[in-house]
Amino acid sequence: METLLCKLGYNEKLNFLNKGRCGIWLIWIGAVIILGTIIGGSNCLNPLVFGVGYSFGMFMMLKSKFVKKHFSLGENSKFQNKISGISILFMFVLMSLISGRYFATYNYRMIWLGALLATAIHFIPFSIVHGKLLLVLSIPLAINALVGMLEPSVNFYYFGIIDGIIKILFGIMLIKTRKTISE
Repeated sequence: METLLCKLGYNEKLNFLNKGRCGIWLIWIGAVIILGTIIGGSNCLNPLVFGVGYSFGMFMMLKSKFVKKHFSLGENSKFQNKISGISILFMFVLMSLISGRYFATYNYRMIWLGALLATAIHFIPFSIVHGKLLLVLSIPLAINALVGMLEPSVNFYYFGIIDGIIKILFGIMLIKTRKTISE
């Protein structure tokens, strides 16, 4: 990864100081996705549960002194903060491109699967912020979403639950490796 960054003009050693915070986020959002899927009904993933859970989780990650004290080893570099913002913007652009066309037909299954796929893809650039484990995370998440898109006969419920479980497992791995700051 650092070789690619050197080619792009970034020559500093990357440290991953917030792997623990990312892990907490993945566990939280994985649980929100599972709960939202369980009570999702015709919406596949309940938008109220997801919206409230996502918002509360973001607040918790960004404002909680407890999370910062126990799961962070310091601040990201300016470069990592820039990549973080770009990665999140990239995710929303991908969501619009992949899921956007399904809003007109109220195809919630494809809307949510597109959102899950966009999220999986955004972990690729996010690996610069939180480490190579996010590259690995993107693979099973993308496969899960793509299989869901290609197999319309299989209930969304399974894909939502699998997505949440994958995120929780990788969140645990990030927490366990949070003190390994460079890779």
